[in-house]
Amino acid sequence: MKNVFIIGSKGIPAKYGGFETFVEYLTKMKVSEEIAYHVSCMAEDNKEFYHNNVRCFNVKVPNIGSSKAVLYDILSLKECLNYIKENKLTNSIVYVLACRIGPFFAKYKRALEKMGVQVFVNPDGHEWKRSKWNYYIRQYWKLSERLMVKHADLLVCDSRGIEDYIQKDYQRYSPKTTFIAYGATVEEGALSSTSSKLTEWYQKHGVEAFEYYLIVGRFVPENNYELMIREFMASNSKKDLVIISNVEQNSFYEELLKRTNFNQDSRIKFVGTVYDQELLQKIREQAYGYFHGHEVGGTNPSLLEALASTRLNLLLDVVFNREVGAGGAVYFNKDKGSLAKLVDSADLYNIDTINLMSKKAKKRIVEEYSWEKIVHEYETLFLKN
Repeated sequence: MKNVFIIGSKGIPAKYGGFETFVEYLTKMKVSEEIAYHVSCMAEDNKEFYHNNVRCFNVKVPNIGSSKAVLYDILSLKECLNYIKENKLTNSIVYVLACRIGPFFAKYKRALEKMGVQVFVNPDGHEWKRSKWNYYIRQYWKLSERLMVKHADLLVCDSRGIEDYIQKDYQRYSPKTTFIAYGATVEEGALSSTSSKLTEWYQKHGVEAFEYYLIVGRFVPENNYELMIREFMASNSKKDLVIISNVEQNSFYEELLKRTNFNQDSRIKFVGTVYDQELLQKIREQAYGYFHGHEVGGTNPSLLEALASTRLNLLLDVVFNREVGAGGAVYFNKDKGSLAKLVDSADLYNIDTINLMSKKAKKRIVEEYSWEKIVHEYETLFLKN
């Protein structure tokens, strides 16, 4: 039996973002009887429970602000060490999601190595490039990434672009890497087009099915909201731009408003967040097109969801997005007028062109990013190591 300990996500059942959803699917769709998963969960106690027929162990973490996630990973790693030792497990892997604990990593890696335990790391994206961090935190992230790359037995990259970056920037460590993508599901949402939940949402925000472009994502500068809003304002589109994001008490929102005066364009509609996944799925499906401006790191779950559900996808042309979208999307760059021109062209696409783009995007997800494929690749990886 191969015991695989997964730390670094907030845990399952999944209530949060990408890593949590990944662990949910990895455990829910487990095929091999030769793998036993142990999943760390951030909690208010240290209890154990079972979900998806796998052992989940809670890790109680004091609320110490922005360092909470770092401490959570360290405490989770300690718990893995103790459990492996107490139960005399001889065939184990610890899989760490994200590079948060680099300065503390070598100590625990040595202890696990003595017990014959391999440590895999998912380096995630370029966390050290994110604008939400100040200079010192960015320096910490970069150092942490370097040290985890240096000491990991294997780095599992969910983007070939990230794998290339690891191999190039950390060549001196001769890192061992492999590529396994993030997953998505292509299936029509359960909500009907005539559902009162959907029609009331449309009425509330003054939008109509297939008459809006959509953006869904964290409201942070590196996702290029200013670029997309400015360019849409410069377009001749008669459609709306619906932005689903967390803008409550957001200083970036206020700065953006001052710089662009987007409130003077009735087409720009900030509608807050949508936590109802069925409703969000239908909003994606009935968008005319989806804008994706992310440029920091790896395979982005919201892009996979868009390709799986939205007919037409307009992506910022960076290596990570082109890797995922390939021929199933159209692309814009940061040059003035690039996206505005693309929007004006997209508005004139006939239904055959739109349906062809939709078919290509969904085919891409099914062939390269299905959860069945991702789970199979992970199980193969764990069993052969």
